[in-house]
Amino acid sequence: MVTLSDTTRNNMIADIPIVKPTAALKRRLEAIWGDPPGLAGFFSTVDHKRIGIRYLVTAFIFLLLGGIEALILRAQLAQPGETLLTPEQYNELFTMHGISMIFLYAGPVLSGFSNYLWPLLFGTRDMAFPRVNALSYWIFLAAGLFIYASFFMGAMPNDGWFGYVPYSSAEYNPGFNIDFYTLGLIFLGISTTVGAVNFVVTFMRTRAPGMSINRVPILVWGTLTASVANILVIPCVSLAFFLLWMDRNIGTHFFDVSAGGQPLLWQHLFWMFGHPWVYAIVLPAMGIVSDGLPTFCRRPLVGYALVALSTVATMALGFGVWIHHMFATGIADMSLAFFSGASIFIAVPSAVAVFAWLATIWTGRPVITTAFLFFAGMVILFVIGGVSGFMTASVPVDWQLTDTYFVVAHIHYVLIGINVFPVVGGIYYWFPKMTGRMLNERLGKWNFWTMFVGFNLGFFPMHITGLLGMPRRVYTYGAAFGWGDLNLITTLGSFLFAFGIALFFINVAISLRRSAPPGANPWHAPTLEWATSSPPPAYNFAVLPALASRHPLWEGELEEAPSRSVIDRGPALDDGHQMLGTTVLDAEPDALLNMPGPSYLPFILTVAMAVFFSAMLLQSWMLVAGSAAVMVATLLAWIWPRFSTVRLGREAREAVVSG
Repeated sequence: MVTLSDTTRNNMIADIPIVKPTAALKRRLEAIWGDPPGLAGFFSTVDHKRIGIRYLVTAFIFLLLGGIEALILRAQLAQPGETLLTPEQYNELFTMHGISMIFLYAGPVLSGFSNYLWPLLFGTRDMAFPRVNALSYWIFLAAGLFIYASFFMGAMPNDGWFGYVPYSSAEYNPGFNIDFYTLGLIFLGISTTVGAVNFVVTFMRTRAPGMSINRVPILVWGTLTASVANILVIPCVSLAFFLLWMDRNIGTHFFDVSAGGQPLLWQHLFWMFGHPWVYAIVLPAMGIVSDGLPTFCRRPLVGYALVALSTVATMALGFGVWIHHMFATGIADMSLAFFSGASIFIAVPSAVAVFAWLATIWTGRPVITTAFLFFAGMVILFVIGGVSGFMTASVPVDWQLTDTYFVVAHIHYVLIGINVFPVVGGIYYWFPKMTGRMLNERLGKWNFWTMFVGFNLGFFPMHITGLLGMPRRVYTYGAAFGWGDLNLITTLGSFLFAFGIALFFINVAISLRRSAPPGANPWHAPTLEWATSSPPPAYNFAVLPALASRHPLWEGELEEAPSRSVIDRGPALDDGHQMLGTTVLDAEPDALLNMPGPSYLPFILTVAMAVFFSAMLLQSWMLVAGSAAVMVATLLAWIWPRFSTVRLGREAREAVVSG
C-alpha cells in the first residue's frame, strides 16, 4: 500500500510539477499501476478496465444462457399442444430466463461499460473506490453462479422473475427453488448497491479539472441517475426477498393473509424497485446512443442540456409510477388516477431524447457504420416500445391487456430494443478502444440487419396475440384459439434474432485474431477516452488533462470555447497510486487522493459471502456464524487506515488548471 513519501510533501503540495509525458514517465507509471503477472494479478486486480471487460464478458455469458432458455420456451410455444416441456420445466425455464436477462445481463452489462469508460471519460486513472469496484464484480459473478447452482440441484426458481406470493410461499412452493431466488437476489443486490455508491462518488470527486457538470457525457448522466436510484431501491427489494425467505423458513407471516399478512405488500415492495430498475437498465443505454450517435453524425448532440435534464427527470418520475403494474389488483380509484397520469406524463422526458437524436441525425452528416445502424435502430424500437407502454398507462386499456402477450411484447421492446441494441452498438463503437482491434464492418451490417429483422419478426406479433387474448405464462394452448400461426412466426423470428447474436460473437472472435490495429481514435470521436492509446495503458493518462469544453478533441473544428483543453501536459502524479480529487460542480482541483493498489481482499470477502448465503440456504447455522466471522475479519483488514488525502493549496489548483 502506498502513502505519501514524507511529511514535507503533505505541507508543500503547491509544488506539483506540470510536465509533458516522456517514455521514462510512462515506464514508471506502468510499474506503479500495472497488475502482478499471472493468477496473482487475476485475483487481485482493481484496474477498472479489466473489471469492466469482466463485467461485459460475464453479462454476455448470462445473455447466452437466457437466450437458450428463451429459444426452448419458443419451441414449446411454436404450435398448439406441444409437449417438449412439462409445466414445471416451463415454469423453471421461464423464471431463469427472466432472472438471467433482467438481473444478470441487462444491469451488469451497463456497469461493464461504465466501469471501463468512466475514468477514461473523466481523464483520471481509476474509480473512486478501486477495491469496492472489484468487490462489486466478484459478488455479481458469485451471485449468478449461486442462482445457476439451482440447476444442478434440480431446484431452479419456478415462480417467475417477479416472485408473486402466495405462489412463492412454502405452502404452495416447497423446496429450495424460491430460496435460491430470494437469497441469490439479496446477494446480487449487494453488488449493485456498492457499485452504485462507487459511481456516485467517482462522479463527485474524480473528474478532470475543468469537467464541470455541464460538460460530462450523457452516458455519465444515465449511469449516475441509475446509480442513485439503485442506492434507494435495492434495499427495498432486498427487504422484500428477506421477508419472503423468513416466511418460508422461520414461520413469519408477512405475506400470509390467513395470519394477518398482506400479499399485496410483496407487489408494492417489488414494483417500488421494479420500475426504477427498468429505467436503471435503459437510461445508461440511452446515454450510449446519445454519446455515440453524434460521432457518426459529425456534430454535437442537439439539446445536450435538455437531454441531461430529461435523463434525471425520467428517473425522478420513475419512482412514482410503480402502481401501473398493479392496476388490476383493486387499488383505490384516486391511486389509479394519480399513477395513470404519472405513467402518461413520463413519456415527455423520453420524447425529449428521441427528438434530440432525430435532430442530431437530420442536421448532421451521418456516416453509416454498423454502430450507427444499431444506434438508429434503437431509436425506432424505443418509439415502438414507448407507444405500447403509453397505451398500458391508461387504466381501462391496462385492464384489458394486463397479463397478456401484449405486455410481453412491450417489455421485450424495452429491455431488448433499448438495451441490447445500444449495447451491441456500443461494443462496435468502443471495441477498438478496449482491444486495439476493429470489428468487421461488412459482417457487422449483416449482424445488424439479422438482429433487427429477427427481433421485429419475433416480438411485434406478440402485440397481436395479446390483443387476441393469449395470456402470458401459459406453457401450451389449444388450436381452437387461433394463435398458432402468430406463435410460429414469433418462434421463427426469435431464432433469426438468435442467429444475429451469433453473428456478433463470430465477428468478435474473428476480429480479435485478424483485425489490424485501428489507431488511437479511428472514429474521430470528440470525447476524452479517445485521447489515449487504444487499448489504454494501466495508468490511462501519463499526465492528467484539463478541460475547457465538452468536446476536447473537436475544439479545433467547433470553436465552442475561447480557450483550449490541455491534454499534452499536466501533473504526472507518479509518487505512488495517486489521483486528483476535484470539486463537485466545477471540477476544480481540490486534493491528492492516495489510492489502494491490487488487493485480494475483495475476492476473499466474496468467497466468505458466498459461503454465508450457501449456509443460509442449507440452514447450517454453524457455517453461517463461521463465514460471518471471516467477513468481519476481512472488513476490518479492509478499513484499516493506510491512505491519506492531501488538500491542494491555491497555487497548486491554479497550476493544474492552467497546465
